[in-house]
Amino acid sequence: MTGADHLSCVCKRILFCTDFSSNAQFAFQFALSEASRFPNCTLHLLHVIPEVEAQFWKTYLYEIDGIDEKAKQDTQDKIAEDYLPHIPERISSHVEIRVGKDYQTILEYAREIDCDLIVIGRQGQSNLRKVLFGNVTEKVTRHAECPVLVVPLVYQTKQ
Repeated sequence: MTGADHLSCVCKRILFCTDFSSNAQFAFQFALSEASRFPNCTLHLLHVIPEVEAQFWKTYLYEIDGIDEKAKQDTQDKIAEDYLPHIPERISSHVEIRVGKDYQTILEYAREIDCDLIVIGRQGQSNLRKVLFGNVTEKVTRHAECPVLVVPLVYQTKQ
């Protein structure tokens, strides 16, 4: 088996994580590029709807009928608008929307699909940012069981 043959066997499932930030939009181009390099690769697009942690807000929000379903539908519509039209027909894709703790849900889904590569932006929507990595990105990178491609938005200005 040559090195190229080995690589074509490696990336069968690429996980792209989005929070719809400008950094995620930029990272998507890298996910597409990687997925197009590997025949029979499936590009998984994942968005995690944050689960409310405070008990007061959980009680209040879940009194509103269908709030999770509304959030999932809005997210599905956003993915259909922002990402799906840009995926070439030759690349298989799957959209997954989950409610939960962001980095834990990403890692759980990556394990479920036996992910070969995670593609994620370095900074997300959060107002609280760490110096080098976004909090979610740092935790995913530290705990992932597969390679993680971290894409900084600042790289876009170098293109």
